[in-house]
Amino acid sequence: MQKFIIRLKEENQNLIDSSEIECFALDSELPAGLNEKLAKQLQAKNKIVLSMGANAVELCQSLSLDGVIIDMSQTPHPKALMDNLRQQLGKDAVIGAITRNRRHEAMIISEAEPDFLIFQAWKDGQPQVAELVQWYNELFLIQSAVLLREEEVSFSDFECDIVIISDKEYNFFVAKKQRLD
Repeated sequence: MQKFIIRLKEENQNLIDSSEIECFALDSELPAGLNEKLAKQLQAKNKIVLSMGANAVELCQSLSLDGVIIDMSQTPHPKALMDNLRQQLGKDAVIGAITRNRRHEAMIISEAEPDFLIFQAWKDGQPQVAELVQWYNELFLIQSAVLLREEEVSFSDFECDIVIISDKEYNFFVAKKQRLD
């Protein structure tokens, strides 16, 4: 079964307290006070806390988070960027790398050795992304993840290790699953 990374956009004590969720991502675009409060609550629960967004590295460093989710899709030199990130954040930091949904780019970024490679999924391209993730998993040992960019995307269609989903989407998924059970 896939693991989840929950993108928190607001304080949600039920999710923070959940024993089923191990990893959360804080958006660097959220107010600093909210990110600090969420980070303290999550760290007190021994959760893995990552940062994402334009200022992910700075947020990770300032709040002593476990790592980052970085968009490497526009990076001409992914290996140099990854080396720089490992130097800034430490060799034990968790680094997820977002790629455009292209095979060649996925291969190049994987050569930089992130902890997991992230494909992006929109409703319109869902079958193509599912095929791309399947192809990737057959060739690479680095874990694959799918970042759901729209609420209508069904994560169950992807054979990935990790799904990155918003807190709102996760709550909807749990409510729907409970109704079906």
